[in-house]
Amino acid sequence: MNVRWEEHGWERIAPGVGRRRLPGWDATVGLVVGEDAVLLYDTGSTLREGAEIRAQAQALCGRRVTHIALSHPHFDHVLGTAVFSGARVYGAVGLAELLLRDRESLRASAVRHGVSIADATEAVDVLVAPQHAVSGESTLDLGGRQVLLANVGPGHTGHDLALLVPGEREVVFCGDLVEESGEPQAGHDAIPARWPAALDRLLALGGEDALYVPGHGAAVDAAFVRAQRDELAARFGTG
Repeated sequence: MNVRWEEHGWERIAPGVGRRRLPGWDATVGLVVGEDAVLLYDTGSTLREGAEIRAQAQALCGRRVTHIALSHPHFDHVLGTAVFSGARVYGAVGLAELLLRDRESLRASAVRHGVSIADATEAVDVLVAPQHAVSGESTLDLGGRQVLLANVGPGHTGHDLALLVPGEREVVFCGDLVEESGEPQAGHDAIPARWPAALDRLLALGGEDALYVPGHGAAVDAAFVRAQRDELAARFGTG
């Protein structure tokens, strides 16, 4: 597949694999292209942003996004989902119930961080929760390539889902379990005592030579993830 990712504002990180750092909160969305299906990892912070991602993905792939994986339940990663009509949506077990139960908290969080009331309300009113729950690991066949969804949390939240893309150099989309452009954020829904163990699972998933893609910031290596794991353990007094 000969597509020019950079012309559409995306970074190509492996054959058929790219990501975009969105404006505003520097949140990452990832795209994995197979022969038969296209997987998007996270969907942005508003319906408008989701629609822009959808248009870019279709320009890159020549077809629609068919699968979506949501890394965790924060507004800047999930509120664009509704624009991807017909896509199969995956999330860590319990994520669907949480999103549907805590709609108002999600809207309030978006507004508190600078999303307009109108945009936040519009997105939450049509919020799409995952139809497919991942409790351990789940393999998806995209046609000519398989990817692995792994419920590696809890840590940053109670519902952290990573994506492993095998290849010459494996790529791991980490969600906000790993952050490069700032200190990892531990909000009210973080589970600090278990976050270092979640990073251990990430490292076991990708291995020493993988490329790790944080939820915010530049891609990193295993040494960075390990150092962040040790910092979190020291910060929260865990082993």
